Amino acid sequence: MEFFCYHRDRPGSLPLREALLEAHWSYMGRFADVMIARGPTLDGDTPTGSVHIVDLPDPAAARAFAFDEPSYQAGAYRDVLLRRWRNVLGRTMWDFPGGSSGGNRYLVLGLGAGQAVDLEVPRGRDDVIAYGPLLSDDGTAWMGTAALVRAQDPDEAQGVLDADRYADVEVHTWQFGGRR
Repeated sequence: MEFFCYHRDRPGSLPLREALLEAHWSYMGRFADVMIARGPTLDGDTPTGSVHIVDLPDPAAARAFAFDEPSYQAGAYRDVLLRRWRNVLGRTMWDFPGGSSGGNRYLVLGLGAGQAVDLEVPRGRDDVIAYGPLLSDDGTAWMGTAALVRAQDPDEAQGVLDADRYADVEVHTWQFGGRR
């Protein structure tokens, strides 16, 4: 089962996150073989959160992954968005044909409920790094869509989703992460 995990930083937590960087890397290293995508969201050069998309056995394992993370345990994050996710592209970010550098990268989150939308990558979007619906723990209810994209700017990135069909769409600057 695939899961989308987005730890959002608590304001002023950068010194704590920096102090825990090696612990974070060590913890994430234990999941290298099940990682689909990872990396920080940013405001300029300042981290604002941490995205991890992982393939784990069940929701309990996903909750353990999210809440045992050292920065979470130390109070660096204000909240965690954790949802089942379906890997529409069937690949990891390291398999993205556009590579890990060049261009601007974004996390696009469409949050909603009710009728599922955007279940497939829009045609002609070769800039999509990762893409999939956010689902309930049992996989039956659609909760939104999460995508990692390369785009010229946030507006172009947001275009990967039909914004009118969501309660809210968030766009965050994102970059490839990890030591892989």
